[in-house]
Amino acid sequence: MTNVLYVKVNPQVDEASFSTRLAQAFLDEYQTVNPSDTVTTVDLYKEGVPLIDSDVLSAWGKAGANQELTEDETVKVERMGALLEQFLQADKVIFSAPMWNLSFPPLMKAYIDNILIAGKTFKYTESGPVGLATGKKVALLEARGGVYSEGPAAELEFTQKYFRTVMGFIGIQDVELVVAEGMAYAPAEADQILANAVEKAKSVAKTF
Repeated sequence: MTNVLYVKVNPQVDEASFSTRLAQAFLDEYQTVNPSDTVTTVDLYKEGVPLIDSDVLSAWGKAGANQELTEDETVKVERMGALLEQFLQADKVIFSAPMWNLSFPPLMKAYIDNILIAGKTFKYTESGPVGLATGKKVALLEARGGVYSEGPAAELEFTQKYFRTVMGFIGIQDVELVVAEGMAYAPAEADQILANAVEKAKSVAKTF
């Protein structure tokens, strides 16, 4: 049985979120093809994800010195550990997120900070960092109001470049990217843009 983790990164209700609707179409198709797989959802805007703040930095320092943590420090590092372990246990990970202001929502970056942990998902060697999370498959279902895959705004496309780089850093090379873009740029065509992206998502899901 394959463990699939779905990381949802959007605070909007599902009906109002292009990225969530795109991801749901992907998941529906995937589960049709793989009915025995287990899918676990982590909704970052509902379940929360710790930031690397003063408590976390203090806790990391104390851990190295074998010092006792405060209650706040304990809660945050335990949550970080749980999110990391959940990611490590997954065979496949599906992310859904929008592009906001040329980047991902802040909780997407926070989640990535929770899973890029030295000694767990990568290690330092004499020849440079080496990824330890090999063997996983990852998909990103993304929605963008503008068009960044081509044309004059292509040089401002930082989301998928960043995502693929991060996954590669921790040893994941099998990365599928599906984007619906231009809905705000051409609102009259938004439904058709999403429909086209949904068809691509379903096609990718069949072999994911």
